[in-house]
Amino acid sequence: MLEPTLAVFSADQSKVELRLTPNTHGPISTEDITQLLKQPEFAMLFPITPAIDKAVNEVNALCGQNPGNHELFFTIAERKDGTIKIKISDDKMHASMTITSAWGGKDIVLADVLNTLKSHKIKMGLSKPKIMALMQRLDILPPGESCEGEIAIGKAPVNGEHAILTRKVPLARERLLQPQEREDGSVDMRNLGALVTVKPNDVLMIKQPATEGVAGYNVHGDILNQIPGKDKLMIPGDGTALHPSDANKLIATVSGQPVENRKGMQVDDVLQIKNVDVKYGHVDFKGSILITGDVHEGMEVKSTGDITVMGFVDSATLEADGDVIVSKGVIGRLIKDHELSTKISAQGQICAQFVQYSELKAQDEILVTKQLLHSHSESGSTITVSDTTGKRGDLVGGKATAAKGIHAIAFGATAGTKTELFCGMQQQELKQTLKALDESVKQLVVAGLDIESRLRKLPPKKEWQNDAGMIEQVKMMLDQKNQIAAERLKEEIEFEQIKNEVEDYYDKYFIKAGRNIFANVEVHIGNAQNRTQREHGPCVVKNINAEISYDYSK
Repeated sequence: MLEPTLAVFSADQSKVELRLTPNTHGPISTEDITQLLKQPEFAMLFPITPAIDKAVNEVNALCGQNPGNHELFFTIAERKDGTIKIKISDDKMHASMTITSAWGGKDIVLADVLNTLKSHKIKMGLSKPKIMALMQRLDILPPGESCEGEIAIGKAPVNGEHAILTRKVPLARERLLQPQEREDGSVDMRNLGALVTVKPNDVLMIKQPATEGVAGYNVHGDILNQIPGKDKLMIPGDGTALHPSDANKLIATVSGQPVENRKGMQVDDVLQIKNVDVKYGHVDFKGSILITGDVHEGMEVKSTGDITVMGFVDSATLEADGDVIVSKGVIGRLIKDHELSTKISAQGQICAQFVQYSELKAQDEILVTKQLLHSHSESGSTITVSDTTGKRGDLVGGKATAAKGIHAIAFGATAGTKTELFCGMQQQELKQTLKALDESVKQLVVAGLDIESRLRKLPPKKEWQNDAGMIEQVKMMLDQKNQIAAERLKEEIEFEQIKNEVEDYYDKYFIKAGRNIFANVEVHIGNAQNRTQREHGPCVVKNINAEISYDYSK
């Protein structure tokens, strides 16, 4: 064991020095030197492990030899000030601080913390209670021990809410889904209730305006711009007007049938017909049409509003700027070369209980409550084949194409009828739009920088402030700069919206079977496709990594 007096402070009291003569004090061990440093006056100092190992090795190597008569000198411990380390997350939204207690040196004080934060440019989202809590923990930490904690959090931007248009009156298509209840509690499937009409001053639609959102910031104080909500126009159609004291309300100005369109609503005159046949002739009406009977073979019906048929449509053509609602069934036949005898198109929805051998094209949803058989259906939204209970709804044969997904209780048939399903086919188109927007934003950035450069090169204002021509030129440049900035912001917002659409595209647009998908059903979702070789139970079918995936868990 070494004598305590062999370890002494250096002249400036900052280090511990050890003087040993190998032949007198050796051999020694690391534990011998460590014991010296456990003396009260040295216990708070930082042991210099490499120096201690070197001392042990050199003393033991020379012990018992002639050179071992000479004294050796080592610095085995030193004072070390406390330290502060700041860690900032990659997104600059979080900052944490690690404080290490001093080894006999100067401990960290609040002023050191503030200076360190300043040097790291951390100025926003700081929490004084969290900083003080770390400082309090520091007071009881042994030398060299550390404490860590989050001391600053940025504020994420809150994006604005999109404008929402809420319809306040029922539409003709909703009557199809709500058969009337008899007095005995049973349901009369033929009675769909009274015709839906409105009168002047009835509120048709209410607009919830878009919100701007709230900007955020990171721990450096950089502003994180929010994405304002996207506005949605509510434009009065025929027979409607904005409320005189509330522009967010759309009211009826005449009596008639309410019809929803992509920009708002309109109120149509209603033409009521018993049957459309060769005796009545083709129908082309500016307004909505109610046919209480059937539309017979070879007849054409066109409307600027809704077309409601209480009976059947048989090998006829229907075109509506609104919805097409058929209470009973749509019947067609295969003519030749895959051409079908019944053709229905709508700018809104197409709703029916039963459809066979027909061509359906809707900008909005296609809803069939019982069966969609051997038809060509195309929707800009979704195709749904199901009743309200979710127990019945067969999509068999033909081709169904929907931009946003296809839902049915059963796809195909036990006989292996070929059935083609297409959905989620527009991602590549969206990616092209995204690429074009990205290029456009870059060009706008360059154009903005060019104008800023030209503005900076202007001579001092005092040289041209009385020159009308120069003043006009500067105004034009500033107007152009503002226009470019506004257009850039608009395109950047659109870019983010489409980017979000593209990123989770296949999570939103899929095919869902409530009970079965039979064999010989071709599934196409974006760039993935598969033909079923066996029967599948209830499942959700998605495009995952360009492959068709069947998820039975839901």
